Amino acid sequence: MTDCYVPYPPVLCLTHNDWESPLVGLLCEEVIKDEPGQAAVLDRLLDLLVTAVLKAWFAQQDSNQPEYWRYQGDRIVERALHAMHGNPAHPWTLQELATASGASRASLARRFQELVGEAPMTFLKNWRMALAADLLCQPDESVSSVAEKVGYATPYAFSAAFKRVRGMSPQAHRSSVVK
Repeated sequence: MTDCYVPYPPVLCLTHNDWESPLVGLLCEEVIKDEPGQAAVLDRLLDLLVTAVLKAWFAQQDSNQPEYWRYQGDRIVERALHAMHGNPAHPWTLQELATASGASRASLARRFQELVGEAPMTFLKNWRMALAADLLCQPDESVSSVAEKVGYATPYAFSAAFKRVRGMSPQAHRSSVVK
């Protein structure tokens, strides 16, 4: 199998040699059943499968590790990422992230750039847009509600930012993924 690593992989690849688990077999057995409660069982098995694959992939200690994973173990960068992931709608500033991380702005900016591969505020913008792209796939989410959840004051500001980062409007994104 060829190496499928890209910096932000759209697909994670594990060969049989990389990972061996009974979960795939369980999933194959369960998917053909037609019993009460099967949907709940399949949901849990899929959650467990995704978690197990991610755990195995990240556990690989080789040169294919993505740069953004290198922050593991760096308490300052970890705290900043935790703050951003925990409250993406908050109007974060570099100073607030530094305070939450227990570091100076310069120290956070330098360490974040070195370990994650981009500046903290760039990461935050990209994280918000990735979250927004996922939320837009939900039929009960409007552009306004997504804008609010990812920290934009107006749907117009959000739409402009989304188009600048993703190359298409939120509506076009939704249309491309929701059929």
